[in-house]
Amino acid sequence: MFVRPSIAVLFATLLIHAPACKTPAPAPVSPRTTTGQDSAELIQVTGPKPRARVQSPLQLTGQARGYWFFEANLPVKLLDGNGRVIGESYVTASKEWMTTEFVPFTGTLTFEAPTTATGTVVFQKANASDLPQHDDALHVPVRFSP
Repeated sequence: MFVRPSIAVLFATLLIHAPACKTPAPAPVSPRTTTGQDSAELIQVTGPKPRARVQSPLQLTGQARGYWFFEANLPVKLLDGNGRVIGESYVTASKEWMTTEFVPFTGTLTFEAPTTATGTVVFQKANASDLPQHDDALHVPVRFSP
């Protein structure tokens, strides 16, 4: 008989005096490239920003490690929300690209009218060898302006 009231009292005491259980907010995560590496160490896109509203022609800016370029170019494509390619172009290094340091780039991408509200700009590491172990890319989600 005494066991049940004691357990109930103990449980109630714990509920009253226990600190509130809070789930910590997730830590901010740097975007990752398709190989899982921290993109901030390889390529930094300043335009377009993630989830920005975009329209054609789209201005592309940022910086990437020199080894992401080939002949001073880095391929870029724009996918609609269904994964269909609606535009392709290159960004061009604005400084010496044969380095391991970051090299600024700029470019313009024109694209056809999308049929979806969202899409993805894919900055691809130039891979003259076509060997899959040298592939890498950074995906930037965007929204299309009406």
